[in-house]
Amino acid sequence: MLENRFPNIKIIESGVKQLKSEEHCIFTEDGSQYIYEKLCLCAGAKPKLICEGNPYVLGIRDTDSAQEFQKQLTKAKRVMIIGNGGIALELAYEIEGCEVVWAIKDKAIGNTFFDAGAAEFLTSKLISEKPEAKIAHKRTRYTTKGMKKEARTKADNVGSALGPDWHEGLTLKGTKEFSHNIHIETMCEVKKIYLQEEFRILKKKSLAFSRDHHNKSVKPDKEMWPVYVELTNEKIYGCDFIVSATGVTPNIEPFVHGNKFDLGEDGGLKVDDHMHTSLPDIYAAGDICTACWQLSPVWQQMRLWTQARQMGWYAAKCMTTDSLGDSIDMDFSFELFAHVTKFFNYKVVLLGKYNAQGLGPDHELMLRCTKGQEYIKVIMQNGRMMGAVLIGETDLEETFENLILNQMDLSSYGEDLLDPNIDIEDYFD
Repeated sequence: MLENRFPNIKIIESGVKQLKSEEHCIFTEDGSQYIYEKLCLCAGAKPKLICEGNPYVLGIRDTDSAQEFQKQLTKAKRVMIIGNGGIALELAYEIEGCEVVWAIKDKAIGNTFFDAGAAEFLTSKLISEKPEAKIAHKRTRYTTKGMKKEARTKADNVGSALGPDWHEGLTLKGTKEFSHNIHIETMCEVKKIYLQEEFRILKKKSLAFSRDHHNKSVKPDKEMWPVYVELTNEKIYGCDFIVSATGVTPNIEPFVHGNKFDLGEDGGLKVDDHMHTSLPDIYAAGDICTACWQLSPVWQQMRLWTQARQMGWYAAKCMTTDSLGDSIDMDFSFELFAHVTKFFNYKVVLLGKYNAQGLGPDHELMLRCTKGQEYIKVIMQNGRMMGAVLIGETDLEETFENLILNQMDLSSYGEDLLDPNIDIEDYFD
């Protein structure tokens, strides 16, 4: 379709085997080679699997792995989720008819996005039943069209990232007839994974499922499971399969061999404010790169679908202006961090330094919380708004976005800034 619409585009469906940067040449797995003038690497990131090559450990990263997960779930009585990011949060809430043991390394759920207060607000929703209607989406949804199956045989041949609405078309239901049944193990990681046979020989004891988070006397499990997980808190649980949702690492493998790229601390290809890597004529965008320019005080990089899209769009502009010998200003989307998503059927908006990242001890927090309805947290420093977390239908995101961007001194308003009886949106209009 793209080739038909734009005669200047040629699409090659093949993996990259090698990059020879000095010769400006790419070698593909189908044996071809291509000379480039300018190259942009957008190979994304790959899931950090807790255990490679174990048939009972599933990573969820693209549409194919999400569908494989749905298939496994229809036969499952209990699953274990490892991880505490966006995908783990969604799974914990969306899975029905199946016991869920969720192991997280932090004190509270959703540590990537929230502080303990917001986590507490959301946890009450996690334990309750789910009768409410879904909130509608107001954004373009991207899906993948039937890709050739034979092209996907290799395990490391990853499709495109899921994007925020990934579980919309999937029925995430197990074999049992209840809605929600979840047990959270905090402050722990996976120590070891046993298959059933090995577990029997070692005569270890696993724990039965417990709904009560505070009950210390958990009974041993009489049922046999295909796979067992031993956690660093010495507890062992059996389950039908394990979902590894422990984040991603930049997918730099085929490109770094024989090329002297500068890498960021997180393993990504370092890029400057025009998305150049350290090698001439090579750019990078999205999850594969690490932003190394002088960042705006209210923006930070996160490996999110929305940011990857903005970077790709900006990299294309940089490549064309460089080719024409023109100059270009930094794109506006890197001025302020902004992310809109949905957790537990609540709208969630994260703005600026929403968790006070790197602000030092002299910042203040302001909170407004209505249980079951909304949670608003604002981060202030020297009377100026630096970030915000908005959960629920608050209608404050545009006002707060502007207050963060224009750095107006708000000290005279004090706590009134979040007074529910004052229409702050109207006031600052």
